Amino acid sequence: MKRALTAFAAGALVTALAGCGSGATPSSTSGSAGDAPGASTSTLTVFAAASLRSSFTILGQQFEAAHPGTTVTFSFAGSSDLVTQLQQGAPADVFASADTTNMDKAAADGLVSGSPVTFASNTLEIAVPPENPAGITSLRDLAKPGVKLVLCAPAVPCGSAAKKIEAAAEVTLEPVSEESAVTDVLNKVQTGEADAGLVYATDVQGAGGKVKGIAFPESKEAVNVYPIVPLSASKNLDLAWQFTDLVTSAQGQQVLADAGFAKP
Repeated sequence: MKRALTAFAAGALVTALAGCGSGATPSSTSGSAGDAPGASTSTLTVFAAASLRSSFTILGQQFEAAHPGTTVTFSFAGSSDLVTQLQQGAPADVFASADTTNMDKAAADGLVSGSPVTFASNTLEIAVPPENPAGITSLRDLAKPGVKLVLCAPAVPCGSAAKKIEAAAEVTLEPVSEESAVTDVLNKVQTGEADAGLVYATDVQGAGGKVKGIAFPESKEAVNVYPIVPLSASKNLDLAWQFTDLVTSAQGQQVLADAGFAKP
């Protein structure tokens, strides 16, 4: 019996040693490439006015370069549409509006974290096709019979600005359509669906030679100021504030100036 127990113990020891040398991976094993210290990814979602598409796309690329592992995604649309989406629970980290009215709506609903910061301003210009078939030279020309004019809807910042200018200039504008974003107005002018449209000066600059811009003195009656702020529901508030800081920094202001924006 004593010899049998000794043999059993020796066999068990051999089996245990063999198991330690096998290729089996214990459940507590860690340190794979995907779990390396510091290897983390995050996504920052920015809701921004349609007129910011060009400049914010550049700023997003700069932010990603300075924050390895971070991806910046954008939703560009009319500011009023973006606020509605936020009110309905759409997830986002940062909101940049083309006016203070829509930002105030977001703040009133408790959607913002901290105080919005103004970072740019913009004014309207008349956009016409390069050949200007309707012969538009002034704001009052937009009211001529037969002119196919396209404007932003009044709830959209560019539409609200157009209404203020219309009232101040005592001119009645009758658009053939009202769009939910300034980029839609610009597109209808570019494609020849409209003889003219009121868009931002930055949109005319961004379109290059696809449209002709006509500045008009009445535009000073409605200068749009752009505010930006992180959102209270953000799960990346630190990154959200860092992106806001980039927009308001000298680096960000240069990108905006290059796109045609003025100081707030």
